[in-house]
Amino acid sequence: MRWFADLAAEFVGLFVDDESFAAAILAWLAGAVVCLKVFHVPPMAEGVLLAAGFALLLAENVERTAREYRP
Repeated sequence: MRWFADLAAEFVGLFVDDESFAAAILAWLAGAVVCLKVFHVPPMAEGVLLAAGFALLLAENVERTAREYRP
């Protein structure tokens, strides 16, 4: 049964390279959906806020990764 766990880990690894980045994306998405529905934000603003949040998460992840790989 160990082979199945290894296979599942490899499959997840195809889609998730950085666990903290994936967790941050899911947290942002869940938090944004809850907040946006509670405050009844217009659909156009929802898209802008979600995209801006994802862009900031990506920029932070790129900066953190670059810092880790500096000699």
